[in-house]
Amino acid sequence: MASKERYDVFVRNWWRANPTWPNGLEPCAGPKRYIARGLTADEARRVCAEHAKEHPPGRLSRKAEFESV
Repeated sequence: MASKERYDVFVRNWWRANPTWPNGLEPCAGPKRYIARGLTADEARRVCAEHAKEHPPGRLSRKAEFESV
């Protein structure tokens, strides 16, 4: 039986530029920007993996994640 739990996928930065911090980066979990909603766990993992392939995280470590709703 498949789980009925649903997940939303979002992207956010994990750092912010701050010249007073070492390497010019301060830890900061930025605001979430949702890119998919109401997915199964497998679908959410797939969306995150596809996002990672198409969007390198860059200096601010912008990555896709998912959370249960």
